[in-house]
Amino acid sequence: MWALFQPIIMKFSLVHNDPHSNARAGIVETDHGTIQTPIFMPVGTAATVKAVHQHELEYEIGAEIILGNTYHLYLRPGLEVLEEAGGLHRFNNWSKPILTDSGGYQVYSLAKKRKITEDGVRFQSHIDGSYHLFTPESVMDTQRKIGADFIMAFDECTPYPCEYEYAKNSMEMTHRWLDRCIKRVGETDERYSYKQTLLPIVQGSVFPDLRKRSAEYIANSDMSGNAIGGLSVGEPHEDMYAMTDLVCQILPKDRPRYLMGVGTPANILESIALGIDMFDCVMPTRNARHCMLFTSEGIINIKNLKWERDFSPIDIKSPAYTSRTHSKAYLRHLMRSDELLGAQIASIHNLAFYLWLVKQARLHIIEGDFASWKNKMVPKLQNRL
Repeated sequence: MWALFQPIIMKFSLVHNDPHSNARAGIVETDHGTIQTPIFMPVGTAATVKAVHQHELEYEIGAEIILGNTYHLYLRPGLEVLEEAGGLHRFNNWSKPILTDSGGYQVYSLAKKRKITEDGVRFQSHIDGSYHLFTPESVMDTQRKIGADFIMAFDECTPYPCEYEYAKNSMEMTHRWLDRCIKRVGETDERYSYKQTLLPIVQGSVFPDLRKRSAEYIANSDMSGNAIGGLSVGEPHEDMYAMTDLVCQILPKDRPRYLMGVGTPANILESIALGIDMFDCVMPTRNARHCMLFTSEGIINIKNLKWERDFSPIDIKSPAYTSRTHSKAYLRHLMRSDELLGAQIASIHNLAFYLWLVKQARLHIIEGDFASWKNKMVPKLQNRL
């Protein structure tokens, strides 16, 4: 299973451009396999996608890449354990590509437990209260040890709303941190037998001139792929789409574009239309654990009484066996009884739906009717059943 690789540098090939939008279908090649874009990446924060086994991720859900989180993995199980295991792929027995978030979002979310300086971020562990320092250099070293295929540059994710001057200063510091990340990666080697690709992150909050400056800076860094951060943090969807559209007009067309932390099924389709290739979000699994299901006909709160005697499949169009064979009534019973299997089935279903959705988007891009298909799907996806 774990064959020795002849390391390759990540390669992105455009397969097709939609004639009526900026949507595109592509292929990303890595040492751990190929990824067909547009793609959704299930979030496996602590070396696991919550309530879902790796076998289910691969064969029921159809995941082609998953995420890990540098902050959480650094704290637990710790770098020594991951190195001794041979990296995250071997530790969690996932043989396909992995992307690790740099910890920048945790810097944002731990506002009361961290201090940001030019050097980096000093933060307090949410586990035991101990203090740690993340710098651009240490975060690159940490991601080398974790061993993901895609490693993210260290950045600050600004809150929404924030003052223009704060967003400007933060963006400029993120750019300086990127330069340090690139330098560190250039002077260090991969720890395992495959290549790692560094992705820089566009920031700038919802200020068009800052987003433009940041996108130009990131484009000029000439990395093999690029990410857009600092969105889906509470801003109106219209602002998110406007900033995404502006940035996509600047980032190179021959590199994959990753919109971080987005989002609802409708958000994903609208962002694909703007030129985004890669997505991640905790929403499918988090909402599943709170009884919200995403389906091809709309959104279901499975705890509602209306599903008590509905013995039809959760979603007959789903690629997941569990969604096609278990009824809404059965899943409602499990969730109301607080049975662990309920969270598992709901999580598998939601993730399978997200993967089904982006794969359908890819097919319609290739067929040339993505824009019209998207315009029909978005209202359905937002419908509360």
